[in-house]
Amino acid sequence: MAGEQQWPKLGVSAAVWRDGRVLLVERAKPPRGMWAFPGGHVEPGETLQEAAARELMEETGMTATFNGLLGLYDVIRHDASGLLTVHYVIASYLGVAGPGEPVAMSDAATVAWAEPDRLDGFTLAPNIAAAIAAARKILNGD
Repeated sequence: MAGEQQWPKLGVSAAVWRDGRVLLVERAKPPRGMWAFPGGHVEPGETLQEAAARELMEETGMTATFNGLLGLYDVIRHDASGLLTVHYVIASYLGVAGPGEPVAMSDAATVAWAEPDRLDGFTLAPNIAAAIAAARKILNGD
């Protein structure tokens, strides 16, 4: 019907690594306060990898060399009555950071290079821990 929200929506994220650490951003917008990979929506006419590169640049000022698709992840939320409020399918791309240091821009409140074995201080967005584990397997050649 006209005016109804159409789900799912397609999004991307950039799982970017440097020297064994992964780049995380603290979300400035919902889910505010949670840590995730830089990412967001896909614009019409944009490939998924182009969208991941654009979102990375918009949120951190960084570039990356992408090695391919890390995985597809669902983000689904319901309100207290059970009504679907969010359903995104996120295509996460694995990459190696380009030169420079990240700066919090756009939707990012702050940025950090995180050691994957020391994530206890981060409130991670859904699927981020699983995506980090998958990335480590790929990067380690497992």
